[in-house]
Amino acid sequence: MIFIFLTSGLFLAWSLGANELTNVFGTAVSSRMVSFKKAAIIATIFIILGAVFQGNGTSNTLVELGTINAIAGAFTVTLAAVITVFLMRKYRLLVSTSQAIVGAIIGWNLFTGNTTNINSLSNIVISWILCPILGAVFAIVLFTMLKLFLKKVKIHLIKLDSFIRYGLLIVGAFGSYSLGANNIANVMGVFIPSVIIPKIEIFGIFILTSSQQLFLLGGVAIAIGIFTYSKRILQTVENDVLSLTSESALVVVLAHSLVLFIFSSQSLSNFIVSIGLPAIPLVPVSSSHAIIGAIIGIGILRGGSEIKLNVIGQIAIGWISTPLIAGTISFFTLFFVNNVFQQPVAKLDNKDLIKDIYKNENIIVKKDSIYKVNLQ
Repeated sequence: MIFIFLTSGLFLAWSLGANELTNVFGTAVSSRMVSFKKAAIIATIFIILGAVFQGNGTSNTLVELGTINAIAGAFTVTLAAVITVFLMRKYRLLVSTSQAIVGAIIGWNLFTGNTTNINSLSNIVISWILCPILGAVFAIVLFTMLKLFLKKVKIHLIKLDSFIRYGLLIVGAFGSYSLGANNIANVMGVFIPSVIIPKIEIFGIFILTSSQQLFLLGGVAIAIGIFTYSKRILQTVENDVLSLTSESALVVVLAHSLVLFIFSSQSLSNFIVSIGLPAIPLVPVSSSHAIIGAIIGIGILRGGSEIKLNVIGQIAIGWISTPLIAGTISFFTLFFVNNVFQQPVAKLDNKDLIKDIYKNENIIVKKDSIYKVNLQ
């Protein structure tokens, strides 16, 4: 039964894998510098590693935004995000899975009467704004440094081509790890409060917690999406906004990867705090937004005339409409699931349960679960 409820998250993970490979290996594969098979294998390995070992940070932020404590509620919220992503892509608008799931969570908060954590929401919105800006800044700095390096070293074109080929593999692996670490929250984060799985020990080396097992399952679903469908839609986002050389493509993927890594690294955030600076919010951000920001950075270095502004306009529309659509769909879908299928989409608050005990409702609370007992 648990697996059935997890299907909406697994389908969203599959969709993520089918569409996001373009952001880390699109240019490398389309230019035939890296084969699709090699790109898919590398992406799969590093997405799963990033998800399992660094996915908790961004997932905790989503849990703080709205603690969905019933599995039917988590299923419905993720389903609303899936529907939103499908509709946005159908009308060829750039959609962010991160924005879809956040909008859907807020829809759950509104439906159940739970308070949306304004601090978490503020951090999320600020990170969404910073994501493309940082992508552009990183791209400008990295591309300038690369050009100065190549001008000074004067590498032969054949050797340079070989270096770029290996560079695309390395930054693709880093980008995949960052994508898994940052975006696994979008597909499995909402299930953490309601799905508790016993810890398992792997080869006596390390232990997988309940959330890490969910992340592993989501990572596998992303991998299936990569191998089954991503090749059909492997058209680089870069070419829709700005044509890129192999050098600029390398920089764009690296800039994008750095942005995703920054917003998912607990260690980096702790280090920033230790030197007296504000903590970096650990927030799921859009891989596509980071890529677009990096591409715009390259476009700025070229004078800005090559950037296709109509595409930027479509992106802006998607940014604004995605959370609104997801929240609306989530609200009405929750109503349907709760009233037609009679599935509880939220558990009672602990205070309400304690009050019920005094009303002889025979309910007690234990670890956020509801147990029926006989009161003497």
